Amino acid sequence: MDKRYSSRKQHRRAHFLTSLVALECMVALPQTLPAISLTHSEALTIGKKIWQNECNGTIAGLTSWNEGENFASLGIGHFIWYPKGQRGPFEESFPKLVSFIAKRGAKLPGLLLGIGDRPCPWNSRAEFLHAHNTPEMKQLRQFLADTVDLQAEFLISRLQNAPPKILAEAAPSDRANVQQQFERLASTPQGCYALVDYVNFKGEGVLHTERYQGQGWGLLQVLENMHGTSAGTATVDEFARSAKAILTRRVQNAPAERRESRWLSGWLQRVNSYTRG
Repeated sequence: MDKRYSSRKQHRRAHFLTSLVALECMVALPQTLPAISLTHSEALTIGKKIWQNECNGTIAGLTSWNEGENFASLGIGHFIWYPKGQRGPFEESFPKLVSFIAKRGAKLPGLLLGIGDRPCPWNSRAEFLHAHNTPEMKQLRQFLADTVDLQAEFLISRLQNAPPKILAEAAPSDRANVQQQFERLASTPQGCYALVDYVNFKGEGVLHTERYQGQGWGLLQVLENMHGTSAGTATVDEFARSAKAILTRRVQNAPAERRESRWLSGWLQRVNSYTRG
């Protein structure tokens, strides 16, 4: 049976927990916003929820390649890694994760050394699945299981870097509302979870390659579709409703050959987790 969470060396865990005690979920926006701090337990809870969302909380799920896709999905956030000669509309994030982890002092397996210049070594889903029980793949899964804490930190760091990009991409007339909606969500731990998970799940919404028929599906588009002013659970409820509408629109706009309707039920179920404490 797969373990739900893998322990690390005590000094590594202590370093991570210390660094997250005062971690801020907010970053500087055009106006000064009140900072919201996540405790270490709140940050780890977010990371473990995302692991559950992407991998069912299992070690086996840390190395995946979904049917119909041309990239591997690795780690608790199913970070994308493209093979040589392959690219797509979705942002590659696994090399950035590995660089982030390496800078924190974690030892990388040989497969990941020099990853900045190295594509995914498996060229197809068939190759990837065939290698599932190889020593190299087992070592990769163990590395990912041993760095859950740093992957959670990476996810939160990505959220911290998102607002300036989102506001720059938003239409000038929409920026005040987008900022207000971000601030509403970031005011509670559950709202922070929704923000962190959605950015990892569907991106910031700023890449023009991540569009179908000119319409995106990232965090920017979800925030643009919100107009409430109340705080608390009502904010997360509104975010979930907006996200469902945006994801449904994505499926309707998607090229028929991608058959994205097969994924919609799971996507909506994931968004439902935002409203559960």
